[in-house]
Amino acid sequence: MSRSDANRAAEMETFVRVVERGDFSAAARELRQSPSAVSKLVARLETRLGAQLMTRTTRKLLLTAEGEAFYDRATRILADIDEAEREASGGAVPKGRVRVNCSVSFGQLYVLPLVPAFLARYPEVTLDIVLTDQVVDLLEQRADVAIRIGSLASSRLVARRLGESRLAVVASPDHLARHGVPKTLEDLERHPRIGFNFTRRTPGWPFLIDGRTVTVPPIGPVQVGDGETSRLLALAGVGLARHALFHIGSDIAAGTLVPVLEELNPGDTEEIHAVFVGRPGRLPARTRAFLDFLAEAAGELNRSGWTTPP
Repeated sequence: MSRSDANRAAEMETFVRVVERGDFSAAARELRQSPSAVSKLVARLETRLGAQLMTRTTRKLLLTAEGEAFYDRATRILADIDEAEREASGGAVPKGRVRVNCSVSFGQLYVLPLVPAFLARYPEVTLDIVLTDQVVDLLEQRADVAIRIGSLASSRLVARRLGESRLAVVASPDHLARHGVPKTLEDLERHPRIGFNFTRRTPGWPFLIDGRTVTVPPIGPVQVGDGETSRLLALAGVGLARHALFHIGSDIAAGTLVPVLEELNPGDTEEIHAVFVGRPGRLPARTRAFLDFLAEAAGELNRSGWTTPP
């Protein structure tokens, strides 16, 4: 490879890193360069190509049509280079830190139990796990992988589907003994409902009435910040809660939570995805190893019936 070819590959690498990290400063930190040096390199690339690749505002970078096309081709070229180097070196050994962001319930039930086996398989990888039901910006939080429950907003993140899980409204036997078993939507008026104190894509609980969906807001004396707290309050008899079956399936099987209004359940599901920045062929070996391990475990869980009522 000539010096000119090497410079062009470095320009591609820098441009792709800026796009995937969302700003010059984040890309500069990873490349161990100054933001001004990265900005000048991208400007030099645009001058050489004779095309504007991105527009810069005070808050974000936006790709032009030429920038989109160059980004797609550059990532493929860089992926080919990486693959060639991996084949020549016999494959990269996964090592280093993987930052993982996950909802509290899914993390406690399915991610944390996988940690011992993952670390045993990949002893040179360090996991940095944050459990929160808030949807975080992977670029701002510098996370490598996030596990998202529910529909995904359009973004530059790449998604790997892990499964899906139907939702159900549940209550404890004690709550139902005190308030009665709801049979209609009107019955819900006498039942406190546990909601969330953060913005959700679907703000209410949907029910199917005469072929149409009716949404009921979860109004009650308690609003919480994560699904596990909602589940614990439902178990304590505080009120009705609505959860995916991956979260409450064992409680239903044990009889500590009872599904209600199932005849009005629209059968909607929450999809479960692992999302990450970049292209699958361009991921560090440590991130790719974690995603593959997670998908392997999710496949076993799906086959064992984790998404259906016990």
